[in-house]
Amino acid sequence: MPHTKTKGQMEAEIGDAMVKLQRERTGRGPTQTHTYIIHDMVVVRMQEVLTPAERQLLGNPHGQSLVKQFHQQMHEIARRDLEAIIESHTGAKVTSVHSDVSTKTGEQVSIYVVDHDLEVNLPRRHEPVRR
Repeated sequence: MPHTKTKGQMEAEIGDAMVKLQRERTGRGPTQTHTYIIHDMVVVRMQEVLTPAERQLLGNPHGQSLVKQFHQQMHEIARRDLEAIIESHTGAKVTSVHSDVSTKTGEQVSIYVVDHDLEVNLPRRHEPVRR
């Protein structure tokens, strides 16, 4: 069955759903989110995900480690919900997840590897949408 959405529309919907989930879980969301579908991967890049309290911890190496551990744990707790977002918007099964947060820039990058190439049948912005 062909997709009825363009690559850009799908990327935007995934990003919006990720921001909504983060806001529900943490009480705040990133300032910007960029989502990229690249073959069998969905890359989600969120900017300014650190809270003011987390930023206070970044002044020493132990604090940096605590912030990274906290984000890893929160990502693991939300993993099924995050995978469900990817799966519901792409129709593909998530096979692996890779995520990290930068204590220097406050960015979080997550990569969701899925079971097939999403770009093969996905129309681009300049192509007509198949109905």
